Amino acid sequence: MAVKGSTVAFGDFGLKAMGVHWITARQIEAGRRAITRHLHRGGQVWIRIFPDKPISHKPLEVRQGGGKGPVEGWVAVVRPGRIMYEVGGVAPELARAALARAAQKFPIPTRTVAREEKLVAV
Repeated sequence: MAVKGSTVAFGDFGLKAMGVHWITARQIEAGRRAITRHLHRGGQVWIRIFPDKPISHKPLEVRQGGGKGPVEGWVAVVRPGRIMYEVGGVAPELARAALARAAQKFPIPTRTVAREEKLVAV
C-alpha cells in the first residue's frame, strides 16, 4: 500500500489506484486529456504521478551480451492507494464523470475519492 501520496491534498476529488502497475507516460497524458476535455477546460487538474523510471528493450533476434538496450519509454510505478489525479473547482458530478473517463485509460482498477475535511480543534 502506498503511504506517500495517498490522500487528496490539492483538489476536491481524486482518482485512487487500487492495484499495482507501471503506468506509462502515454497513459498519463491520455488520462489528463480525457479529464480536461470532459471539464471543458474548466476547474483545475493536478497530476500526482510522474514517469521517472526508464524502461529499455533490446531488439528482437539480438544475441546476449553487448550491454543494455536503448531507453524505449518512461513509466511511473503506482501502488494501491496512490492518488493519480485530483480535480477541483467544478461540480461533484462533473468531477466524478471526468475521473471515470480517465480511469478507462489505465490497466488497473481505480476508485474516485473525495477530500476528507479535517476537523481543527479551536
